[in-house]
Amino acid sequence: MTRRFTGFHMLGLTVAFFAVVVSVNMVMATLATRTFGGTVVDNSYVASQKFNRWLAEADAQAALGWQVRAERRGDRAHLTLSGVDDATIEGMAIHPLGRLPAIRLHFDQISLGQFRSREPLPTGRWRLELHVRRGAQLRSFVEEVPA
Repeated sequence: MTRRFTGFHMLGLTVAFFAVVVSVNMVMATLATRTFGGTVVDNSYVASQKFNRWLAEADAQAALGWQVRAERRGDRAHLTLSGVDDATIEGMAIHPLGRLPAIRLHFDQISLGQFRSREPLPTGRWRLELHVRRGAQLRSFVEEVPA
């Protein structure tokens, strides 16, 4: 004996379908909000007004010819700086997903062009926002330190 497909069956299928869709959307929205690290700029209009100045500053910094390479050695950040002598370096270590708090870093010169952070750098992937200063000259770098 075959059962008839009734309106009650159709109601059940429709409710089940939308329950699955809503559940998946809720899970995806929760995951998205928990893993979003923040905004790139706080106010896009203000950033657009400053954009040309930022380009000019970047060109002036690039003309200095300074280069930096970042890596992890043990539990410290290690920098190799070329194109400049007698510089001071400070920066921030920022977790790329914003899950861990940022860490302010200070660097000591260990040999010519070689710098090591005073503060330990936790394991994982970090983005270093570095400021290299020699006298009145300043250059900013963003370097990735892999896990």
